[in-house]
Amino acid sequence: MYRTVGLGTKTRGLEPWMIVLIVTVGLLITGVTIGLLVHFLVSDQKLEYYHGTFKISGVQLNANTEQDYAYHYKDLREMSEILVDETFIDSILNKHYIKNRVIKLTPEIDGMRADVVMVFQFPSNEKRETREKKIHNILQQKIRNTRALKINASSLQLNAMSSRAGKLTIQSCCGKRVTPTIVNRIIGGEIAPKSAWPWQASLQHDNVHQCGATLISNTWLVTAAHCFKNYPSPRGWTVSFGTTINPPLMKRNIKRIIVHERYRSPAREYDIAVVQISPQVTFTDDIRRICLPEASDYFPPTSTVYITGYGALSYGGDSQNELRQAAVEIISDDICKQPHVYGKEITYGMFCAGFLEGIYDACRGDSGGPLVVKDSKDTWYLLGIVSWGDNCGRVNKPGVYTQITYYRKWIASKTGL
Repeated sequence: MYRTVGLGTKTRGLEPWMIVLIVTVGLLITGVTIGLLVHFLVSDQKLEYYHGTFKISGVQLNANTEQDYAYHYKDLREMSEILVDETFIDSILNKHYIKNRVIKLTPEIDGMRADVVMVFQFPSNEKRETREKKIHNILQQKIRNTRALKINASSLQLNAMSSRAGKLTIQSCCGKRVTPTIVNRIIGGEIAPKSAWPWQASLQHDNVHQCGATLISNTWLVTAAHCFKNYPSPRGWTVSFGTTINPPLMKRNIKRIIVHERYRSPAREYDIAVVQISPQVTFTDDIRRICLPEASDYFPPTSTVYITGYGALSYGGDSQNELRQAAVEIISDDICKQPHVYGKEITYGMFCAGFLEGIYDACRGDSGGPLVVKDSKDTWYLLGIVSWGDNCGRVNKPGVYTQITYYRKWIASKTGL
């Protein structure tokens, strides 16, 4: 606390404005010093990638049904990733550990081999060989003592990867993105941030946006069959990526269009198509493929899902240049098939999503685009394709989507995915 000087005192001190100036300059110098220190400390850190393999013993995925196989494979991958996460989060490297991805599970005699890529951030003043040995020892000690999975500790192998190879490997993993999910429920959706939906594409005929599409590999997209009703030939079609149509982040030619054999306009069943592009895309933070669910996967009503597209903001409006996003909910078939909703119009291979009170919905120009959901490991899956609906955002008239799980085998038969 400052003490005031009484009247008549002859003590000569600094003027108040001088004290304020000195304090301000001191704070500025301190702030700049801290900023420079943080800058040099952070810039001295670099990402490093390590490829590890280990054998999980006593695991057989030759289940009785395809459904059992899918569940077991997914569970085994997630358990392996959780094991590696826990290993380094609870270790002396917890401040340096970033993430891991199980990139492959390979059947072997009496077990499965897991290939995993681990990402760390280290200062550059330590030898990489020392870090590699430390990572190997920590991981080996953990898997030797774990009860979650039966792993042969002697099977563990670890090798450093180049930054380029490691980054490309991580980027090629499906359903991963660098932007966190922050989506507000706003009328007409909101503009999507950069890199938020890296699998979103725009299908254009003669450079005019027609439909959305979803990237499922470096050469294949999935979309709605009705998008090609007027222009069934690949001639004149192109596809662009990014959060704006103009300018596009990347553009490709369409090499082949495969519409479901049983699709007949104006009927709404079998509203699905796959598109092959050329040349293939290079995966980056802004362009990635989404994961496809298994045919047996189930996503319950009221689950929060996300729709994206360049479509109109109201019925009869024009498509937008900027990608928009909105959060909606899956609506049960029991509700969607009620007479005041869609009744018997909802048939096999379709499902509803949105809100019965309207407002949040896909619209003209969004057709063919994705409806997606994420799991507990922040991996994104394609659940639906924007197909049809009565107007846009009307009460009791939510959006109707082509169900990916219903057509999962058809997609595999055409693309090999």
